[in-house]
Amino acid sequence: MWEVLQHRSHLTVHQRIHTGERPYKCSECGEGFLTSSQLLGHQQTHTEERPFRCPDCGKGFKLNSTLTRHRRIHTGERPHECDVCGMSFIQSWALIRHQRTHTGERPYECDKCSKRFRTSSKLLVHQRIHTEERPFRCPDCGKGFTQNSTLSTHQRIHTGGRPTSVPSVGRAFHGGLT
Repeated sequence: MWEVLQHRSHLTVHQRIHTGERPYKCSECGEGFLTSSQLLGHQQTHTEERPFRCPDCGKGFKLNSTLTRHRRIHTGERPHECDVCGMSFIQSWALIRHQRTHTGERPYECDKCSKRFRTSSKLLVHQRIHTEERPFRCPDCGKGFTQNSTLSTHQRIHTGGRPTSVPSVGRAFHGGLT
């Protein structure tokens, strides 16, 4: 799959997708972005104002573009279609991630062991092997985990196998004990 880019600046931004470089950093939270315009849009998230309201459910959004994407939930619109298998997606980034299942592309590389990953989130979880970071702690016994899903599974030990509610998500999860 090749993408034709009209301007050199577009090539630079496109290459950042593959390198993981995000040179525009938010001074509030440190999150990085590919372009200055993405950073400007993100900075709106640090205000409390949500002027864009969904006419279907009333949910408020800080950005009009976020409202537009949200409305696809109500309309069922999935404008980003895979030209290989026909699957379609609400958001373009989900299509890009999906296409890697066809191409085998793994653009995110671990700087410690050179293992490669299809998504930056998988790389982040992997890197915790090297840093020994375990940010998800069991409130009952203090045991740490590299992933929230693993913590949820572990917590069933304390609840007698019943699903646990994860406060940050607000849903119950089921899974086998490990």
